[in-house]
Amino acid sequence: MIQPIRTLWSRYRSIPLIWRIFVAFVLGAGAGIVFGEQMAVVRPVGDLFLRLLNMLVIPIIVFTLLTGIRQLSPAKLGKIGGATVGLYALTTTLAGIIGLAVANVLQPGRGLEFGGGEAQSKAPPSLLDVVLGIVPNNPVAALAEGNLLATVFFVIVFGIALTYVRARQDALAESVDSVFEAFEVGAEAMFVIVRGVLEFGVLGVFALMASGIGTEGIGLFSSLGELVLAVTIAIGIHIGFTYLVLLMSVIADVSPIAFLSGAKDAMVTAFATRSSSGTLPVTMRNADEDLQIAERVYSFTLPVGATANMDGAAIRQAVTVMFAANVVGQPLVLTEQIFVLIVAVLISIGTAGVPGAGIVMLTVILTQVGLPLEVVGFVAGVDPILSTSQSSQVEGVRLLSCVQASKASGQ
Repeated sequence: MIQPIRTLWSRYRSIPLIWRIFVAFVLGAGAGIVFGEQMAVVRPVGDLFLRLLNMLVIPIIVFTLLTGIRQLSPAKLGKIGGATVGLYALTTTLAGIIGLAVANVLQPGRGLEFGGGEAQSKAPPSLLDVVLGIVPNNPVAALAEGNLLATVFFVIVFGIALTYVRARQDALAESVDSVFEAFEVGAEAMFVIVRGVLEFGVLGVFALMASGIGTEGIGLFSSLGELVLAVTIAIGIHIGFTYLVLLMSVIADVSPIAFLSGAKDAMVTAFATRSSSGTLPVTMRNADEDLQIAERVYSFTLPVGATANMDGAAIRQAVTVMFAANVVGQPLVLTEQIFVLIVAVLISIGTAGVPGAGIVMLTVILTQVGLPLEVVGFVAGVDPILSTSQSSQVEGVRLLSCVQASKASGQ
């Protein structure tokens, strides 16, 4: 009896997780349509999934940020580091701005009356409050309260300080790598937990869709189509402007045809796998063999970019939070949108480059602006569509950043 169950479980696990979640999305929607409000009985399963996601947010940010910062050193923070980090920050900020602009024009989700969760009403922060709020009064309190901006700021400052201690070449310097290794182990442990939570997410997404469709009706589908359209358009604009105008023509001064020919393997692999981390070996091979970039350049820029450069994630999260605000009937004012932009850019740094991590990170922004987490369950169903293009796009940005860093360092 046990052996057939194990065999069935192995066959189930052999199906890619994202497709299992997609099937759960479809089945949950079907159950909601057929059984209507009776499916509210499964809502606690969806709520548990959301609580598990929320539990992961701060630990993932702390561990993955410090793991990425480990790649830095005072020496590399010169021409290569400055060119790379500056370009990553620029393209990610542009991505967030484009995402918000497209969402403001298309207004995805507007007109849908969503009762699955309630926004937490609060006065919008002033721009000065947003800026000052980045620096925590108490880092420990910021961690405990889930204050994202303050947490990210302190972790970045702490991580960079560790790299300077490591560079001093004294007795303490030898211990820094042990500290980084401990955080790297923590990051790997968090990824194990994430995979477990996302396995449970198959049931969670089914429950959220079944109860949501059963309560709200099939109008949710058209709104999800609007969300996918808005993200797709924003990514298209970002690719056109960032690639063709800014990076290729102005900054990197590289032929678009020559670049795309050299980067095609990495971009196609990222499109298929939706994983920045998984694509990293292919991207490095393209940088070395096809684009002729020095190893001392790409060995720094690409691992850092796999953690710190998530343009597509910034677009997707910016558009999705606007979608969430619209479906609950609480459109965001300008200062709130600026706050969303800052959070989207910073949270993209902590978004692990593995499939499904963006779902976890989305809970952070929704929490920061007081929007219901129930939206996560609906977005998870269209995650394969949203994430394929963004993964392919961002690999191209990283390789272009390699080209620019190589030029800046005289390689």
